[in-house]
Amino acid sequence: MLPVETISVKPVDSYQLLRSYTGSLVTRRSSDLGFERSGKLVRLTVDEGDWVKASTPLAYLDTRNLKAQQRELLATLAQQRAQLKELFAGPRSETIAAAQASVRDLSSQLELARKKQSRREALYREGAISREQLDEAASQTSVFQARLEEAKSQVDELLAGTRPERIEAQQASIQQLNARLASLEIELENSILKAPFSGTISARLLDEGTVVSPGQPILRLVEDGAIQARIGVPVSAADQLQLNSQQSLQIGQKTYRARVSSILPELDSSTRTLTVVLTLDPKAVRQVSPGQVARWKLAETIPTAGYWLPTTALVQGVRGLWSCYVLGELAESDRSGVAHVFSVERRDVEILQTQSNRILVRGTLRPGDLVIVGGTHRLVPGQRVRSKTVAGVKVP
Repeated sequence: MLPVETISVKPVDSYQLLRSYTGSLVTRRSSDLGFERSGKLVRLTVDEGDWVKASTPLAYLDTRNLKAQQRELLATLAQQRAQLKELFAGPRSETIAAAQASVRDLSSQLELARKKQSRREALYREGAISREQLDEAASQTSVFQARLEEAKSQVDELLAGTRPERIEAQQASIQQLNARLASLEIELENSILKAPFSGTISARLLDEGTVVSPGQPILRLVEDGAIQARIGVPVSAADQLQLNSQQSLQIGQKTYRARVSSILPELDSSTRTLTVVLTLDPKAVRQVSPGQVARWKLAETIPTAGYWLPTTALVQGVRGLWSCYVLGELAESDRSGVAHVFSVERRDVEILQTQSNRILVRGTLRPGDLVIVGGTHRLVPGQRVRSKTVAGVKVP
């Protein structure tokens, strides 16, 4: 009677699947640096490979035209401020005295013109002069009257001082000049390209003498001290990750430690994956370079119910299906109790997952079934076999 080796199967509700994902190494920050204004590039202070500190000047634009405008505005501002000071001080006493003297002079001339007009009227009544000569005298009197009223108005204005509206208008002009100077100062500041953060110049894209446009890249700056791997994984795998958990990445021929620093919330429309950002250990920064490929082997828990069997337990079934043999009801036993005789039964199964030398299946198996794990090619359903202890064989 043929002896067989068996195992007692236990149900599982999930299994671990080791999958490999790839991504690329990037620096935490990298920028293509350019000016916010157009102009002629006159000076570059760095070259490729240079390390720079944050706020270090890297490049300069020609500012001669801006500085000329600045000098012109400063001169105009000084002039406007002097005029405002004069408005606050009011008219000088000499100016008021001169205006009053002009009023007195015009008053005398008006009095003389009135007397002349009176004499002309008498002569006209006597027929000694024409009507035209009388009209000329009357017109001259009106002219002096108007000039006198204008002079008196000027004296009143000088005595009242500067109108508030003129002072406000002058102050507004000064504010406008200050705003133009502030805008010009910003333009001068934007003519100096400074490093936004500390790092290494990885590319010098233009040289002196080039006329650049706003936003045109001139230098590329890469931050030192922090390298990250960006790897896309399925949503189901990302849901099982914990932030700050330690992971292992293969870069080239070496393995490096990395920490899950973030999981980006937006799904990639082309790959339908979520991007996981892993920050490499600081010790690895000098050993790797941005752009290298990183491989990440991630164990994912798959919720699937079934039974683990060794591959040797499977039997080819009909129509391409698979089966396994189990020990059926006890057929007979010897009186010593050393071994038992069973009948062989076939159980149909479906393969769910294959891992090395074991297979996850589901089907008509029941917990505790004794599955025959070897020599299945010599067995047929209904055959009687004798079971023996499986020594040293363990299937998870």
